[in-house]
Amino acid sequence: MTRQELLSSPGYWIAGMQTEIYRCAEQFMREHHMNRTQLAEHLGVSKGYVTQLLNGDYNFSLEKLVDLSLKIGYVPK
Repeated sequence: MTRQELLSSPGYWIAGMQTEIYRCAEQFMREHHMNRTQLAEHLGVSKGYVTQLLNGDYNFSLEKLVDLSLKIGYVPK
């Protein structure tokens, strides 16, 4: 795959966003001394949902991704 093909692939950008939301969620948990259960309560989602988020095993809607991001103090770009 060429660099141009890679940069044109939605999967490339989705993986980047998943990595960033993971990094932000981990940082938020550290800064607020939270475990996954507490993060789930803060986000208003199930612990399983947080596990999916932290494992990068999800396909959230754009609206849900923005909602979760804002709740952990990250403005997606």
